[in-house]
Amino acid sequence: MLDRLAVDELVTAYAVTVDDGDWAAYRELFTRGGRADYRSAGGIEGEAGQVADWLAGQLARFAVRQHLFVNRRVRFGTLEHDTGDTALVRADYLNPMRFGGDVSGAPDMESGGRYDFGLLRTPEGWRLGEVVVTEKWRRTASV
Repeated sequence: MLDRLAVDELVTAYAVTVDDGDWAAYRELFTRGGRADYRSAGGIEGEAGQVADWLAGQLARFAVRQHLFVNRRVRFGTLEHDTGDTALVRADYLNPMRFGGDVSGAPDMESGGRYDFGLLRTPEGWRLGEVVVTEKWRRTASV
């Protein structure tokens, strides 16, 4: 049960760091060599630090962003070569964003899909070894 709570906290921390633009904290969520893949959403795949730099540039234009994770499914011991210290979390997401700080009205852009998080237990606690985003839909506001 404690592992499940820790894994859930890590996934939540991921969403908060992206939404808050805290790229130093984003990097700390990953293992050394951890990777993220945003290609299905028109992004890049690479080492977490490289992806953090890319995200910082891409998301800077959105003053308001919010990742909402639902339908979280946690499976322990599912990664290749498991030693009992791995987990896979699959979570659906909704991500509304606005260009300006005005929060009235509909989002300027929103998307939805699924995240797959590959986690490893490290001496520092659970960390992300891999994040894969599968965007299923996207909607932009009509101007």
